Amino acid sequence: MSEKRVWLITGAGRGLGVHIAKAALAAGHAVVATGRDATKVAATVGDHDNLLAIKLDVTRPQDAQVAVEAAVAKFGRIDIVVNNAGNFFAGFFEELSPEQVRNQIETLLFGPMNVTRAALPVMRKQRSGLLVTISSTAGITGQMFCTAYATAKFGIEGWMESLTPEIAHFGIRTMLVEPGFFRTELLTNDSTAYAQPTIDDYAEQTREIVAAWKSMDGKQGGDPAKLADALVTLVGLKEPPGPFCRRRRRSADVRGQGQHAARPSPSPPRAVHLPRVR
Repeated sequence: MSEKRVWLITGAGRGLGVHIAKAALAAGHAVVATGRDATKVAATVGDHDNLLAIKLDVTRPQDAQVAVEAAVAKFGRIDIVVNNAGNFFAGFFEELSPEQVRNQIETLLFGPMNVTRAALPVMRKQRSGLLVTISSTAGITGQMFCTAYATAKFGIEGWMESLTPEIAHFGIRTMLVEPGFFRTELLTNDSTAYAQPTIDDYAEQTREIVAAWKSMDGKQGGDPAKLADALVTLVGLKEPPGPFCRRRRRSADVRGQGQHAARPSPSPPRAVHLPRVR
């Protein structure tokens, strides 16, 4: 690493956010690690001179503003924002309540918007910065049982692609990261809420999908620590990888279901894709 940078990471109290924070610190960067419980964040990431742990509920714009101000007060600038905080409301659309759908969008779409809105004035003043947003293949191709999640992630993709040209001339770049199946805490009870079964027509499929996903928890093939290291490497490149063309594909092609595309996929919604940097 040629220079020390200041990272602000949301959702750093567990899962991928913890690994990103630790990888950035290990590379010599300063980290503002945020979460709903700052004490838990500090304990999870570990004691470090270059660490500031602070409370941030991404659905609260005032929390985002306070976190950004605290970051600048301690480290003088913000170079990289990682919009990582997330949760998962899973279920068939008819069984997801309006409140669950709204809560999903509040966290996954409006949450990153709140944090980015608070950070952009700092980055514009610096004439530099990088916005990293953890997206999903569910933001490219929809999937059964993921209507609320995919809605929010489709929104993330469109928002970031539209924001990119607005801020490029200020020296601010964006990166969309679409990881594969990693051993994060996405499928734990703390992160995933299932719709309450109320309609008999969906009952059998719901049991199959929920059982399959719960059986995968903690057994996903990807190592989140390696993903975090890769992200730190990509961010540090002088010439990071450029954008690639996104192709809309049928969900059957993505899942490899072929003629059985009508069957529900047992895979949770985060599937393999390369990061895009602009």
